[in-house]
Amino acid sequence: MSENHHHDEEVNTEVLAETDSYAIWRADDGEEVTFNLELGNVTLHLFKEEWDELVQLIRKAAK
Repeated sequence: MSENHHHDEEVNTEVLAETDSYAIWRADDGEEVTFNLELGNVTLHLFKEEWDELVQLIRKAAK
């Protein structure tokens, strides 16, 4: 792996919610925050703005 792709920074993670089949966790590397949705064999990685939009969409659908 080249030096440009090696990251020594610590990434802080926090599990926000999980069930037997799914999990949502947040990762913060000090420069940006991503939200990660593990849905079976699929994992979505979303930036904060994308996460906010998805949450809004799900709330509308749940009404």
